[in-house]
Amino acid sequence: MRSIIFANYSAKDTRRLGATMDVEQSYVRFLGNLILNLWDCGGQEAFMECYFTAQKDNIFKNVEVLIYVFDVQSQELDKDLHYYQSCLESILQHSSHAKIFCLVHKMDLISEDMRETIFAERQNILTDLSKPLQCSCFRTSIWDETLYKAWSQIVYQLVPNVKGLEKTLTNFAEIIDADEILLFEKATFLVISHCTRKAHRDPRRFEKISDIIKQFKLSCSKLTAAFQSMEVRNSTFACFIELLTPNTYVMVVISDPTISSEVTLMNIRNARKVFEKLEKDVARN
Repeated sequence: MRSIIFANYSAKDTRRLGATMDVEQSYVRFLGNLILNLWDCGGQEAFMECYFTAQKDNIFKNVEVLIYVFDVQSQELDKDLHYYQSCLESILQHSSHAKIFCLVHKMDLISEDMRETIFAERQNILTDLSKPLQCSCFRTSIWDETLYKAWSQIVYQLVPNVKGLEKTLTNFAEIIDADEILLFEKATFLVISHCTRKAHRDPRRFEKISDIIKQFKLSCSKLTAAFQSMEVRNSTFACFIELLTPNTYVMVVISDPTISSEVTLMNIRNARKVFEKLEKDVARN
């Protein structure tokens, strides 16, 4: 999972990776100046016991986000929930401000007609068990876009001054009369902000776009080519994906046929200085 989001692995490539042993620590640069310190903790029973005894102070101090992954096909749900509760107790003791996310993973192995029911059952269990903390639950699989939806929500919580970013994005959308604008982090292509001015029937479009573009970028890299920009146009809309700042891409969707590609691309170029200044101000603070 971590390799797909942060290390540009495809789902197929992860078959070559072994299971996480004990605690694997890595640093990921996100949005240029934000350093994510990721602690990937193996779920084998021998390691879990150690997390809550010898390594407790080391692992659970100064935590901003706890992401707990449940295997939906696990035959030991009671034990899984026991370990999760132990994590929550440690979080309450050492990092009570941390945000909690639960991923009900490997949902692709559940028959499609049962996925909603099983996920709802697990979500209710985890919500009750997490009190007084609040947890956000997501169903995920490495084989579809659900992974991007979950991680976009997670990193959204970590982006500094995200409200200021959203306000600027909304102003930009109104100025250029865009139906929708998405802002992606450059390396991961996770959605970090958006503005929607025209309703769309597909609520999962953001994560689908992240998945599609990330896979396209991987295909380009295999051909020793670099993804730079994209324009898609048909009779009802035009979509532009362009580099906005050194650390972000922007996607602009416009349905007004009187607005030419040249005008939209010029508007994106003119907006770069505003968003670059916003990034620098956040970095200084």
